[in-house]
Amino acid sequence: MFDKLEAVESRYEQIAIELSRPETAADSALFTKLMKEHAELSQIVEKYREYKSAKASETEALEILSESGLEKDFKELAEEELKEARAALEKISDELKLLLLPKDPNDEKNVIVEIRGGAGGEEAALFAGSLYRMYNMYSESKRWNAEVISANETELGGYKEIVFMIEGAGAYSKLKYESGVHRVQRVPDTETQGRIHTSTVTVAVLPEAEDVELEINPADLKIDTFRSSGAGGQHINKTSSAIRVTHIPTGTVVECQDERSQFKNKDKALKILRSRLLDAAQREHDEAIASDRKSQVGTGDRSERIRTYNYPQGRVTDHRIGLTLYKLEQVLNGDLDEIIDALTTYYRTEALKAENEAQG
Repeated sequence: MFDKLEAVESRYEQIAIELSRPETAADSALFTKLMKEHAELSQIVEKYREYKSAKASETEALEILSESGLEKDFKELAEEELKEARAALEKISDELKLLLLPKDPNDEKNVIVEIRGGAGGEEAALFAGSLYRMYNMYSESKRWNAEVISANETELGGYKEIVFMIEGAGAYSKLKYESGVHRVQRVPDTETQGRIHTSTVTVAVLPEAEDVELEINPADLKIDTFRSSGAGGQHINKTSSAIRVTHIPTGTVVECQDERSQFKNKDKALKILRSRLLDAAQREHDEAIASDRKSQVGTGDRSERIRTYNYPQGRVTDHRIGLTLYKLEQVLNGDLDEIIDALTTYYRTEALKAENEAQG
């Protein structure tokens, strides 16, 4: 591990020198690339330098304690310093192991989020709308851009399905653990007896696929046009601008009717299709090479109930990590950092355990 850390620190210092050169500053593409790499390495280097500082403190304390004739107070002081240094070394060492884990290549990508009402009918559709608003507000807090691709709205303002893209640095790294079944427990407005109803909504978070990652044969596509329609069947426009794309080999169907331009709808639909196909291929690959336990690390399972939003108690519980927060209103207003940070730490720790087990 320490040979790797020395190499990382050396590269970090080399990049700093290259960035200071006028010829590097004149090449905007190279400058941007080096700045990104420098930023990615900075956290590891800072932590490694903390480790070296703690190691120096340990060495100094041991040297003092090896001296003969030490006064009692001085010896106790050195022993306390040694204890603190060793505790710091253990903590920092664990943090460095996590930082050195291989990065998910999708982490910096934009995401396509698909929210669908599940069990619960109109109540599920209304909660799908609440989740869309939650992710939209979270995106705003991160200064990301969220754009609706397609939506199937209900009479009461909910969504049977809504698909949208979030564009922003690190969007996938933050949202990838949101895939799964989200459960809501609340008293619907239409409930006269005051009974709590339970409904479910499914969320899928897909990294945006780049053209180079997946080739789609145009001959495998069936493309249909139809008129866009809104809630209640009212026409949004009277031209056939909506697009339905079917990938014949897999039967995957994507519809897009958000734009008035047929060309724009087709472009968006193909983006969703490419991301869905790439996601399916990646999952098939993971299942083929990993054990059941390892395949769950860092991916999540969409068939699993991952979170419950309980309105009467103002409670949000993430079942994967046993985290319960009594701040439902804040969470639904986009305050997701506490949950997302806890999930990230959990899955990275699980990945480290899996790697240690694989190494024997």
